[in-house]
Amino acid sequence: MTNFYLDNGDILFHLLTVDLPAVVELKEEAFKDRGQYPEAPRNFEDALDDYKKVLTLIGKIAGEEIAPRAEEVDKTGPVCRDGRVDLAGETREMLKDLKQADLMGFTLPRSFGGLNFPKTIYCAAIEIVSRADASLMTLFGLQEISETIYRFGTPEQREKYLSHFASGEYSGAMALTEPDAGSDLSAARLTAEEIDGRWYLSGVKHFITNGCADIILVMARSEPDIPDARGLSLFIYEKEKHLKIRRIESKVGIHGSPTCELQFDKAPAYLLGQRKRGLIKYTFSLMNGARLAVSAQAVGIMEAAYHEARHYASQRMQFGREIENFPPIYEMLTRMRTIIEASRTLLYETAVMVDKKEGMEELMEKDPSRKKDLRTDLKKMDRYVQLFTPLLKCFVTEWGNRLCYDALQIHGGAGYTTDFPIERITRDMRITSIYEGTTQMQVLAAIGSIMKGTPLEWIEDLLADHDSPAPSDLTERAGEYLEIMKSSIRIVAEKADEEFRDYHARRIVDMTADTILSFLLIKQGEKDGRKKLLARQFMDDGEGRILAAYRKISREEDVVLSDRPSIIG
Repeated sequence: MTNFYLDNGDILFHLLTVDLPAVVELKEEAFKDRGQYPEAPRNFEDALDDYKKVLTLIGKIAGEEIAPRAEEVDKTGPVCRDGRVDLAGETREMLKDLKQADLMGFTLPRSFGGLNFPKTIYCAAIEIVSRADASLMTLFGLQEISETIYRFGTPEQREKYLSHFASGEYSGAMALTEPDAGSDLSAARLTAEEIDGRWYLSGVKHFITNGCADIILVMARSEPDIPDARGLSLFIYEKEKHLKIRRIESKVGIHGSPTCELQFDKAPAYLLGQRKRGLIKYTFSLMNGARLAVSAQAVGIMEAAYHEARHYASQRMQFGREIENFPPIYEMLTRMRTIIEASRTLLYETAVMVDKKEGMEELMEKDPSRKKDLRTDLKKMDRYVQLFTPLLKCFVTEWGNRLCYDALQIHGGAGYTTDFPIERITRDMRITSIYEGTTQMQVLAAIGSIMKGTPLEWIEDLLADHDSPAPSDLTERAGEYLEIMKSSIRIVAEKADEEFRDYHARRIVDMTADTILSFLLIKQGEKDGRKKLLARQFMDDGEGRILAAYRKISREEDVVLSDRPSIIG
């Protein structure tokens, strides 16, 4: 029987090598639940055992129940009739399986019926589900909605909604995007009007994933006289008659996921948290979680693409032998395996940072006396999260698209037909570098942290936190990459030209990801000989990318900057 957790030892490798003990200590608050809830762990070993059991269950459901239905879901998809969305029957069955397994309250506290698992473990679950069916992830992976209510809602709102989310009775969505406010969320115009102490929403949202959900977090302009981000608040909307679903989008991929256009007509809603903080605090927090989830989704899709390519290459005979034995093919497969494991490394490193940051914030909120002790560590972790979250999504989703391209190419002409799953997998991957913030927006989000020196600070911490063996050729090369990165940042900083910085931002972000991953993979190689080989392969490929980017940045004359009108007309 197929189990998408047990057949992927790399997930367990990461859970055993990242700083999970520190995450668990924060999440379990010194294991305070052990006397109140029978399922609560007594120590880290108990918690890790729980995580393994739940991931094994998810792996079984993914391999035996979800994956076999993915093709049919892709063909049928949801349907919108008279303002109502009906999910594909197979999708409803898959969600039923996950609900019956009590997997819909992954990160919520036990007091609300949740598992109280950290985001690091949730990312593993999302990866496993996405490998089986990427479109189902957009329903399973929207548990960030309930966590946002938990983090920022009133006690009454928590009591009203969270147990229903944990049981799977309620589904969630976030409604941010508008026709004239895509990447620029501060331009949102959907209005929130307060009448006799009650809020009412009016306007249109589009491209809303799972817009047919029971509970929707809606960003709306509550302050009509404040045209920028400060005039936006976040609201809880319960599905009722004043919302019309105009249509569901006809998309290239993730066909099982309903992407809706919504019309609010004085729809009643409840303010979440404080006025004017909808975008600048709550939505940014929500989006960080969503970007982490999409990155996990992309890793899962990569894994699916690799398995399809590897299987096909091992079966397809040409010129008397399997094509996996031809150098051009096994080089592609080797690169694919390397990129998947590098992506997973960056994913779980980032997830641990997010868990630590949110754990410290929650601890300080519950116990204000800890603020003085934790303030410095929290500020540092916040800096790291602000860098790594966009860096992760940029790296993983862009490489994921390239990897799917290669996986389809290995299939040859057969890959361009609908006879093999790889065409669906490739279509599903394409959205990951677009939704929850395009790659270009991730670059803009990351470049500020890079120019401030956050990657250098993180690398210094990494090297100081563990005892490295004697320098090797790999550590020397990583040091060279670091110096090239520093030189590139210095060139851009000294230029003091915003257009020049934005023009080279993608190159610097990519270079930073390659450099950070070089150090991380070398560290893993100290624990596992195979990982050392993988680090060497990654750095062999990355060297050309880093040097090419540096040459472009350091070139005095650049034809695109100087002669763009002559080229594009």
